Amino acid sequence: MTSASNAKPAVVLLSGGLDSATSAAIAQASGYEVFALSIDYGQRHRFELESANRVAEALQVAEHKILRIDLAALGGSALTADIDVPQRRSDDEMADGIPITYVPARNTVMLSLALGYAEVLGAADIFIGVNAVDYSGYPDCRPAFIAAFEQVANLATKAGVEGALNFRIHTPLIDFSKAEIIRCGIELGVDYAITHTCYAPNNQGISCGTCDACQLRQKGFADAGIVDPIAYQDEQ
Repeated sequence: MTSASNAKPAVVLLSGGLDSATSAAIAQASGYEVFALSIDYGQRHRFELESANRVAEALQVAEHKILRIDLAALGGSALTADIDVPQRRSDDEMADGIPITYVPARNTVMLSLALGYAEVLGAADIFIGVNAVDYSGYPDCRPAFIAAFEQVANLATKAGVEGALNFRIHTPLIDFSKAEIIRCGIELGVDYAITHTCYAPNNQGISCGTCDACQLRQKGFADAGIVDPIAYQDEQ
């Protein structure tokens, strides 16, 4: 799917996961020309960057940039450091506190980079696929954080201060359940077979099926009554 040539530009943070792919499709369906931005931040589950490329190609976005930063040098997360990714946690365990898969300041850094890209493009709109319903353990997925960053965006940029752009941070999925996200994406033609969700894939990129992200994805597809199109290690 592609946008009209006269569509307004928007920067979409594209991780290669289910949520970001859906967010990108929503941006296109809303009439925006999508400029996708993926961040190689030193994540151990690097297969998501390959998925980001596939999603960008499938959506025929206007441009897809991958920026390299090194959050792994800071450590502090099971996604960047030599810390075990939690497995087979219950719903109550996943809902209790901030998980070790939280990457310190990740969404703040990513939104800052998206903001810089947007200002260069002359784009007032930034999309991020955060969700605060099925899994609200991450503090940088909350509406309060998004509202605060939007205020910062307009206070700390040349375009914002001079009034050339009024930056808006769009979070179209923030109040959706995972099943609602999946149903929405299916309606928009998102190919979830090319997305990557797992925090602990094997060397071939096959999802583990037991980390928090995999369990939430599987539950979302089950609740939506749709077959998850990706493979899992226990099915091999």
